[in-house]
Amino acid sequence: MLELAAATGEIDLKYLDESGFCVWSDPSYTYYQRGEQKRLEQTQRRGRRLSIIGFFQPLISFVYGLVIGGVGRKSYIQMMEQEAEEAEAVGRIRVIVQDNGPIHRCKEVQQLWSKWESQGLHIFFLPKYCSEMNPIELEWQHLKKDELAGQMFDDELELAYAVIHGVEVRAEKGNYSTQRTKFDSKKATQHFVT
Repeated sequence: MLELAAATGEIDLKYLDESGFCVWSDPSYTYYQRGEQKRLEQTQRRGRRLSIIGFFQPLISFVYGLVIGGVGRKSYIQMMEQEAEEAEAVGRIRVIVQDNGPIHRCKEVQQLWSKWESQGLHIFFLPKYCSEMNPIELEWQHLKKDELAGQMFDDELELAYAVIHGVEVRAEKGNYSTQRTKFDSKKATQHFVT
């Protein structure tokens, strides 16, 4: 029903999720000559996790932000505030489809729900354990397996640039625009990536 409303232009429908990357990449499946084995040289240090939060609007846009460590509630709130302000500015209902992650339902976020709804931003929670119902999951999968697979990175900055490039490549293939949000280091408790 939401997809139909979005297809007819009644609402803006976006899918939200978070994912993570590290400087060590998992080896991908591939073919080699008999008796040879695929080998990936690893860096000395494992590095810290690079996380991404994104809003995917198929065939239209992908808005995302990167942080070192996990995506926290403050970064999530900053992204949702931005979506609510845009919904209010254009005067259209915007529905965000997301899972039941702890940051999506924490007390601080729940206190903002009525404000966001008054701005035209509504949240639709997927049933538990139904990540396959969120199209952004396929974007993460393709980003990891097609754009970043088999690569090693010296540090988190090099990884961040590779993720940014991978997002751009995915956007070109999927014919949609991208926009990267830079988190306000005063509002967010994590370090942000430039």
